[in-house]
Formats: sequence, structure tokens, C-alpha cells
Amino acid sequence: METIRKLAILADAAKYDASCASSGTVSRSSRGGRGVGSAEGSGICHAYAPDGRCISLLKILLTNFCIYECSYCINRNSSNVQRARFSTAEVVNLTLDFYKRNYIEGLFLSSGVIQTADYTMARLVEVARSLRVDHDFRGYIHLKTIPDADGGLLAEAGQYADRLSINVELPTPAALHDLAPEKDHRTIKLSMARIRSRQDEQAEARRAARRITNARPTPAPIERFAPAGQSTQMIIGAEPSTDAAILSTTADLYASYRLKRVYFSAFSPIPDASAKLPARRTSLMREHRLYQSDWLIRFYGYRHDEITAGGDDTAAAGMLDLEVDPKLAWALRNRAYFPVNLNRDDRERLLRVPGLGVKSVNRILAMRRWQKVRLEDLVALKAGVKKAMPFVICANHHPGVGEVSSALLRSRFAPAATAQHSFDF
Repeated sequence: METIRKLAILADAAKYDASCASSGTVSRSSRGGRGVGSAEGSGICHAYAPDGRCISLLKILLTNFCIYECSYCINRNSSNVQRARFSTAEVVNLTLDFYKRNYIEGLFLSSGVIQTADYTMARLVEVARSLRVDHDFRGYIHLKTIPDADGGLLAEAGQYADRLSINVELPTPAALHDLAPEKDHRTIKLSMARIRSRQDEQAEARRAARRITNARPTPAPIERFAPAGQSTQMIIGAEPSTDAAILSTTADLYASYRLKRVYFSAFSPIPDASAKLPARRTSLMREHRLYQSDWLIRFYGYRHDEITAGGDDTAAAGMLDLEVDPKLAWALRNRAYFPVNLNRDDRERLLRVPGLGVKSVNRILAMRRWQKVRLEDLVALKAGVKKAMPFVICANHHPGVGEVSSALLRSRFAPAATAQHSFDF
């Protein structure tokens, strides 16, 4: 099969993996005439497909052959799809050629499992090793690792890749056992724990090196293990887990394994699907609401259990409200918490105000050291003034009596905007 045909097949097969962000790595550059490519610590540019999925990097599978029979996977062993497989040299050459033509700024490489987990993982590691060692490639590399692979292979992968990711696949162990019986959630979490342990060891080694201030000669810098951290992805809607269960799993993954991101992928029906799977695709708005909730957990100080907790039927069932964003939904259920005084209250309370993002709150805190915050200041900050007004007090604004009713406010803001990736809420 020609390389271009393989590329068409294996790039299309990789589109279902959403966990391809590329931020947080170390800065590397080929300026000075050495090496190929560069990577910035703040991340590299992204492109988005029409359905909102990130397709920034050269995003491909090594192969879409797979020995596993996961019900939800288009590349499962029994699936009637055209198969293809790259050699490690082909992936290396494609990456270098595309980079030199300014098509890409890095590589996202995953694979179906062929022969054994160790055999597949060794091929993935060889691609990263060849790029880094043989070709001095300094761009971004993200490897999707195989949970059942030997710990030594995971350790080697972290030496060459910027980010490693291991998919938890589904929100609960019971769901994984039902739809992917050949996979074990304990093995997946053991691999995550190994990556975190290696990161902790290297972080401690760097701290110890910094404490040795008078060492002569200056010791060589310690190479960071997977400097952009690790991430994971779970499919939502393939089984009946509630949003509350999904967010509980998400919060546990962040706390236990210090993940950089948990990605959500709305289930989409596949050909010749198992009767266990739903016939309809999961709403992309549900996926969007989960991403917003994830943002609240990571940056706004919300507990996972309070985002879906409440008195209405939807929240009581553990599901997010699809008509309004989760921050506004929480505010409507907790009217006694408001209004928040923009000139007196602390940062934690300000972060609870709908329409105010983290940047807006930080600017308000800096501004009020020198002046009283007024409504027009929120306009200048480009905050969500219309959404914030019923919930705040400032120098020239106090919410009116008619704005107290949660039902009235809900009718004003529903239905929610259709944007897929807006997080300033």
C-alpha cells in the first residue's frame, strides 16, 4: 500500500482521540544550526475540525489493526474496516517531511494493539527515540501508551515524549468490564501511577540539584520525564453513567495521578455495533457541559459533587443542565450566596459569579486596590456583564428586586449559546 493511502486511513482512524493538546512542555529550539524543529513551553498552535475536535499535530495511528474487541471502537478486531500499518521509519520520515514543510509542529502517535502490548509499545517508543536521537528532532511528541506494556517501556517513552496519555476509556470499572472485557481498570491506573511516580522522582532530583549551589563543575541539567505530563480520555454516553459519576471519576484522576487534562469524547455510533451500545450519538452539548464542569473543578475551586447537586429533577438525577452552563446553574440553585460585592469579597467568592472568568477576577482584585470597581469597569474588562449583573454589587450597581427570582433569570439566559469551546463563564 502506498504511503499516501496509509496516511489517509490511519489519520482518519485517529480522529476519535480527542486528547491531543500540546501545552506545557519545555522550550526547545533548533536555532544555532543544531537539530530540527522547536517546541515552546506554552504549547503550540492548534487547528480544529468542524465538529470541534483538535487536529493540530500530525495525528495518526501506527496501525489500526487491533487484537482487542472493545465494543465501542471502530478498530476492534471484528470490525469490517480497511486496515493499514506504518513502519516506524515511515512515521519518522512523515513527521520530518511535514515539519520541514511547515505543515505541523509535532507528532501525536497512537496505535491499535498488535501481537502484544509490549511489542506495540516498543514500536511507538522506537519512533520517538529515532526522532529524538537519530534526527535530533526538537518538536512536540505525544505518545498514546499501552496500559499492559512493561513499566520499562513506559519509562523509556517518557524520556523521549513530551506528553504521555493512557485512556481510562469509560467512567466506571463496571462499564469497562462490560464493553471492553479484555482491558482492566487496575492495569490502566497502575500505568498512570508509574508515570506519576517517575515524574515525582525526577522533580525531587531537580530540587536536590538546586540545593547544591556550590557544586563544581556545574552538574548537567536533569532531563525531565514527560515534561508536559500525562492526560487521559473517556467516552461518554456509551453506557448509562451519570454526569455526577463522570465528574467524580474525573476529580479522582486529577487528585490521584496529577493529570494535566481529562478529555471527554461523546459517543458516536459505529457500523455493526454491539446491541449493548446506544443507537443514537451522544449530544455534543453534554460533552461541552462536562468540559465546562471540568474547568470549574480545576480553576474555580468547585467540588465535583456540588456541580450536579441540587433540588431540581435534572440535578437530582446526577445530570448536568444542558440549557445553561454549570456555573450559572449552580448560581441559580444557590441564590442565598449572592449578591457578591466586587469591592469587598475575596477571590473565592468572586470566582463564583457567572460571567466572570479567572482573568477578569484577577484584574478586579488588582483594580480595587486603587479605585472602586464600577459596572463600566466590567465592560472594559470584557467580562460577561449581562450574566454577572444579577449576582453582583459594585459602586454604581445593586441588583433589583425583580432580578432575584431564579426562574426569571433562567428564562433570560436559556437556551445556552451553541459555542463548543467557550470557557469564560
